[in-house]
Amino acid sequence: MRKYLLSLALVVGVVSMNAQEKVTNNVNMENKKSTLRFIYPQWQGGIVDHWMPDIPAEDSSRGYYLGAQLLNYLAPQTGQNTVEVPVSLDINDRATEKGISARSVILKQTKAALDLLKENHPDRIVTLGGECSVSVVPFTYLINRYPDDVAIVWIDAHPDINLPYDEYKGYHAMALTACLGMGDEEIMELLPGKTDASKALIVGLRSWDEGMQERQRKLGIKGLSPQEVANDRTKIMEWLKSTGVSKVVIHFDMDVLDPAEIIAAVGIEPNGMKIEEVVRIINDISSEYDLVGLTVAEPMPRVAIKLRNMLNQLPLLKD
Repeated sequence: MRKYLLSLALVVGVVSMNAQEKVTNNVNMENKKSTLRFIYPQWQGGIVDHWMPDIPAEDSSRGYYLGAQLLNYLAPQTGQNTVEVPVSLDINDRATEKGISARSVILKQTKAALDLLKENHPDRIVTLGGECSVSVVPFTYLINRYPDDVAIVWIDAHPDINLPYDEYKGYHAMALTACLGMGDEEIMELLPGKTDASKALIVGLRSWDEGMQERQRKLGIKGLSPQEVANDRTKIMEWLKSTGVSKVVIHFDMDVLDPAEIIAAVGIEPNGMKIEEVVRIINDISSEYDLVGLTVAEPMPRVAIKLRNMLNQLPLLKD
């Protein structure tokens, strides 16, 4: 457990603290901008219990909720403005509608997240999730706030370009396409902005569901494997330069990390990126571009869940 927490602290603390510091010092910044810490413990977008048979299904499904709280606890306590999106913990509220599992509650929570952003009107957003769909609201907000001047760097083992009615119904696998304005009509109408596929880059990509490689090709989304970026940032920086933007939002799905180093997410695809590599890439980007959005997503604290369940069975603690 200690090793797990220390590893998470390294990832979250170093990434968020260094990225924010470098952005603040960026020569392109005219004034210090407001940053909102956005705690978004949405778990309903994942259908994950079958991947973790050693954990009770209800606990694994809601594990992202605990993961978001842990990320916030481990992240640097900077005193920045912090809000939390209200998220239902009702395990039974997950009916599949219009090709999306838990669509009704996701729609409700999307509205709540948007209301918080409209109320706070931040210039930058650091989002702690929660499964991958927690990037959709803050990224589309920022895309709308800075029209035609935002690129998405999606650091993830998977492309997250599913659509409603695909075989897999989890909304977290539809997150990037939602940022491109593709998906459920009612959800798309709620979102404040969208971007073109030419302004999205997937880094650390190494696993596709059936048909997703072909969809990625048709959409024209560039992807880079862990091996292509392990020791060289050139391809990422050249791609960013080609977009002509000055601002970047970064989505960091913890399943991109190599499970040989740390198992921090649901996905455990082999031959992933090292913590040091992810931290370096994010900070390299933030040193040359205005990093206006950063998401850390998909934390699945297996050990913490098991310890919590153990404590719940002990005497005196519940007196």
